[in-house]
Amino acid sequence: MTTTAEAREASTGLDSTLDPRRHLLIFDPHHFGDRRVDVIGCGAVGSRIAMEVAKLGVQNLHLWDFDTIEAHNIANQLFNLDDIGKPKATTLATHVRQATGLEPAVHQKRVSSRQAFGDVVFLAVDTMADRKSIFEHSLRLTFTTQLVVEVRMGAEELRVYGFNPRTRRDCQMWTESLSDDEATVESACGAQTTVGATAGITACLAVHRFLQWYRQDVVRDPTHTAELPIEQVMMLRPLITFTN
Repeated sequence: MTTTAEAREASTGLDSTLDPRRHLLIFDPHHFGDRRVDVIGCGAVGSRIAMEVAKLGVQNLHLWDFDTIEAHNIANQLFNLDDIGKPKATTLATHVRQATGLEPAVHQKRVSSRQAFGDVVFLAVDTMADRKSIFEHSLRLTFTTQLVVEVRMGAEELRVYGFNPRTRRDCQMWTESLSDDEATVESACGAQTTVGATAGITACLAVHRFLQWYRQDVVRDPTHTAELPIEQVMMLRPLITFTN
């Protein structure tokens, strides 16, 4: 007799307990295949991005973070009280496995030198200096990465950037958006005041940017042929959104 779990696996074709049938028309993990997705930074936004990407069924997911979980992280990150003192990347991988049955690769270290990343990179680090360093060493005009989704968040303002690091135009436009860390305190970049709900909105917009790229560049869906904006900005008070 076939069990419910066996029937689910047969219907989805995945080697895990995740059943993606509700979003197959938007994202098909079989079609995406073994393309690699890296999430650099597993904090307020990065932890949520990683979970949402895993729940899409992305099999080849890599998590990067050198930090450990502190008490103040629980209020706005995807961790529990029992996780305090544990490594972020390893602990997030455990939560992803418990939620989806998938097993992310863990890189419990700082990205400090040239690294080879996958087809898609979510850049969710804390400082502008780290953004610049990772981009210059490992992402600018790379041959391996096709999409970089970079996020910035304050308490009531957020920015999501999606660009192709293989093109000089996209690289220049994104680079021009950067500023020094001293100028970004309490702003939408590297802010010290953060809210979990704002992090959730930011993560969802970042994952939707990934889905737009998937429909346009992987599936070649003719309904997604319009040029995608590099920058998406949302102000939450008052509610204003615009793209560039």
